[in-house]
Amino acid sequence: MAEPSAQRFGALGTYVYVATRDPAELAAARRLTEAVLVEVDRTCSRFRDDSDLVRANASAGHWVQVDPLLVAAVAVAVDAARATEGIVHPLLGRQLVSWGYDRDYGELTDTGPATPPAAPGPRSWAALGLADDALRVPEGTALDLGSTGKAFAADLVAATLAGELTTSAIVSVGGDLAVSRPDGDAWPVAVSGRLDEPAVIVWLERGGLATSNTEVRRWTRAGTAYHHLIDPRTGAPATTPWTTASCLGTTSVAANTASTAAIVLGADAPAWLDAHDVTARLVTGDGTVRRTGAWPAEGEAAA
Repeated sequence: MAEPSAQRFGALGTYVYVATRDPAELAAARRLTEAVLVEVDRTCSRFRDDSDLVRANASAGHWVQVDPLLVAAVAVAVDAARATEGIVHPLLGRQLVSWGYDRDYGELTDTGPATPPAAPGPRSWAALGLADDALRVPEGTALDLGSTGKAFAADLVAATLAGELTTSAIVSVGGDLAVSRPDGDAWPVAVSGRLDEPAVIVWLERGGLATSNTEVRRWTRAGTAYHHLIDPRTGAPATTPWTTASCLGTTSVAANTASTAAIVLGADAPAWLDAHDVTARLVTGDGTVRRTGAWPAEGEAAA
């Protein structure tokens, strides 16, 4: 079989990587991936004035007709909130804006001291209204799909490629990976725990892998650095020993839900991951590694 071929490009304010087992299918894979991500951006972006999500937030407390794609993305986010008892929360838009994450990451500027916001209600996510083509954001809240949106997009791309290509492919949307058409051969995936750490290679045969990171998406307000992973219990960036959490899952969304929860849960993460049978690799600021499930020791092949 020919060596897989890959391309990397930008979308959704991050990088996208797509590889196909058959190099002859790469052009089609990129075209399909770009088409899916254009639709995700059009409907789900918090940074586009014309997106369906922004319109729904602007009319919080009222039903707003939206693209069914946004409804599907929000349903996934609600499932993640339910599975984590609200630790992964889709209604953190106001909190993120208050801490300074109010535009695409590459355009962030220091606009002075942050205004600490209140935490959302512990079960406010349960008040999200979903219909086939309409959405109701609870009054006093704002929807943000940063916790699951890229993983949702990766799974959607993988499903699209599975329907259009004849061989296996893999897609990463900002580090949230999904395998399309598993064929029994594993894909090598580089996982880094810190910005200055050499990558660890794991082998992904099916499902998804996601890494949540507190070092990459950082900005400053009045000289104080913040990161984008908000603890919904406090409304503030999570205080956590982990710089990264990398998790495996049956889908990219499942993997990302676990990795986000691990960062937010902090010291309680290993016990939570073990209780939910999640295979994971956690890394602290000083480089200490903690593994759960079947995550291999460095130098070993992944299961």
